[in-house]
Amino acid sequence: MEKRALLQHYFGYGEFRPGQEELVDGILAGRDVFGIMPTGGGKSICYQLPGLMLPGVTLVISPLISLMHDQVMALKAAGIPGAYVNSSLTFPQLRAVYRNMLMGKYKIIYVAPERLQSEGFLDAVMQMNISMVAVDEAHCISQWGQDFRPSYLRIVEFIRRLPCRPVIAAFTATATEKVRQDVKRILELRSPVEVVTGFDRPNLWFEVRHPELKEAELLKLLEKRKGRSGIIYCATRKSVEHICEYLSDRGYAATRYHAGLEEAERTANQDAFLYDEKTVMVATNAFGMGIDKSNVSFVIHYNMPKSLEAYYQEAGRAGRDGANADCILLYGSRDVQTARFFIENGSDNEDLTDDQRELIKRQDYERLEAMVTYCKTRTCLRGWILEYFGQKHPEVCGNCGSCAKEYEKKDITKEAQMILSCVRRIRDYLGHYVGKPTVVRTLQGSREKKTMELGLNELSTYGLLKTMGANAIKGLISRLEDGGYLVTELEHQTLRLTEKADSVLYFGEQVEVLVLKQEEKLQKLDDDGMTEDERELFDLLRQCRSALAREHGVAPFMIFSNATLIDMAKKRPTNMTGFKRVSGVGEMKASWYGKEFLKVLKKTVDK
Repeated sequence: MEKRALLQHYFGYGEFRPGQEELVDGILAGRDVFGIMPTGGGKSICYQLPGLMLPGVTLVISPLISLMHDQVMALKAAGIPGAYVNSSLTFPQLRAVYRNMLMGKYKIIYVAPERLQSEGFLDAVMQMNISMVAVDEAHCISQWGQDFRPSYLRIVEFIRRLPCRPVIAAFTATATEKVRQDVKRILELRSPVEVVTGFDRPNLWFEVRHPELKEAELLKLLEKRKGRSGIIYCATRKSVEHICEYLSDRGYAATRYHAGLEEAERTANQDAFLYDEKTVMVATNAFGMGIDKSNVSFVIHYNMPKSLEAYYQEAGRAGRDGANADCILLYGSRDVQTARFFIENGSDNEDLTDDQRELIKRQDYERLEAMVTYCKTRTCLRGWILEYFGQKHPEVCGNCGSCAKEYEKKDITKEAQMILSCVRRIRDYLGHYVGKPTVVRTLQGSREKKTMELGLNELSTYGLLKTMGANAIKGLISRLEDGGYLVTELEHQTLRLTEKADSVLYFGEQVEVLVLKQEEKLQKLDDDGMTEDERELFDLLRQCRSALAREHGVAPFMIFSNATLIDMAKKRPTNMTGFKRVSGVGEMKASWYGKEFLKVLKKTVDK
C-alpha cells in the first residue's frame, strides 16, 4: 500500500497533519530527519507509518516505560505488530521478546536508552535488519535541554555498532535553537530533513490565576468540569496526597501518582485514569512525558513548574485529540520558593559531572525567571510561550486568560516613586539589597523586631504606605517588575532596581499599569460545535467506548479519541461505508469496533 492508503487503513486519517508528510517522505527516501512538533502534533505517525513501509525493523528509543507500554498498546489496537524492551519485563518475558524479534514478528520495537548496551539486546539486534532508529524526546540528548539524560549519549555509540547505518529520525516537542544544534551534532544527523511545525496548540486555552485560597479555586474550576478527564499537577508528593484526599472527600473520582508510591500502585492508579475509571489524576511531574491519553480535557497546575519547557510539556497533555481543552496555572509566591528548593538540591543523577550539575543549576535559575515572568505578565499568554521558543505570533491570540480580560490604564507614578526610593534607600543604608518582605514591612512602618534591629525605621521611606495592606503593596511591586523597573534575583530572592528605575526616580517618568476594568470573565466554555442532540449522542458513544475498552482490555482512548467520537456524533453514519469516513476510523478499528458503535448510531437515528 502507498502511504496515504496506509494512513487511512491503520490510523483512520485521510490527510496528513502539517509537517508529517515531509518527514515521512524524507525517511522513505533514506534521509535522516529532525521533527520539532508540539505535544499532540502527531510525531508518532512520522516514524510509525514509514516503519511499516521500510523492509526491516524500526527501533524507537524512548525515555519512559509508561510511554512505551501505551505506544505498543496503541499499535496493537491499530493492528500493527510491535513490542517494547525495558526493565519492566521479567527475564522469561524478555527472552520471549528477543525470540520473536529474531523471528521477524515485529515491525516496530520500543527500547529504553539504558537497554542499548545490554548483551542480550545487542546479540538480537546484530542479527536483524534495522531500517530506522527513531529517537523520541530527542532534547534529552543535550545538556542544554531541560531533561538532559546522560544515557541518551550512548545512542550514537549503539548506532555506530550496527552492521549498516540505518535512517536516523529525531523528534522533540520542546527545543530551543541551541538544543536543536546539539541534537543534530551529537546524533550525527547527515543533512537531515528538518521540519519545525511551530509550537502553537490553537485548541488549548491558557490562563494564570493568582488565588488567595488555591483549594477553593480548584473546586470552582472542577465544578465546571465534572465528568471530564483531567490532570492536576502538584510540586510535591505531600501536596499530591493532600489534594487527592481533599477531592476524594468531596466526591470527585480522583487518584494519585508520584515516585514515592509502590510501582504496583502507580501502575494501578495510572490504569484507572487511562481507562476512565478515575476522571482526575493528581500527580507530580513523574506523571509526565509518558502520558499519551488523548481525551484529557484540562490540565491544572496547582503549583508553578520550574520552567516553561516543563510547563508547556505538561500542559500539552491536554487536548491531544484536537478537541478544545483548558490549561490553567494557579500561581502563588510560595511556588517560587519550592522551585528554588528543587534547583538547589539539584539532580541526584550519578552520571552527571560536577561541571554539568553547575551548568544545569545556572540554566534552571534562568528558566525559573522566565517561568515567573510568564505567571505575572498581563500580555498574551500564548504569545509569551511562542516567543520563548522563538516563534513569531500575533500580538493578541484571543484565546487565553489575558486576551479575554478587559483592562484600563491607571497612573501609579506616586506609589512607584515611594517603592523604588525605599528599595534604593535600604540598599544604601545596609550596603546590599533585601527581599520583598523587608521592603513591604518598611513601607508599612512595621514595628517588628527585625525591622527595628536593622534600623529601617530611621529611613525617610519608613511608613510611606502605612495605610495600604501588604498584599496591595506586593501587587504594586509585581507591577513594577512587569514594567522592568524592579527584578527579583531568584537565587537569593533579593529585590533589585534596574537602570529603568532611574527614569522614574530622577527624570519624572510616568508609570502606568493595566488594571481589570471589570470582574474576570467566566472561564471559557467548550466550543466543540455540538448541538444538544449531538452531545447526548456523544455521551452514548463514550459509554459504548468504555464497555468495549473493558471487553478488549485496552484504554478507551486507544479505541477512538474524543475528537473521533465528536465527528461520529456529527456525521451519524448508519452503515460501515459511512462509518469509515469518520476521522480517526481506520480499517482495522472499523472491523473490530464498528458493529457496536453502529448499533448506538442507528438507535438514535430510528428514534
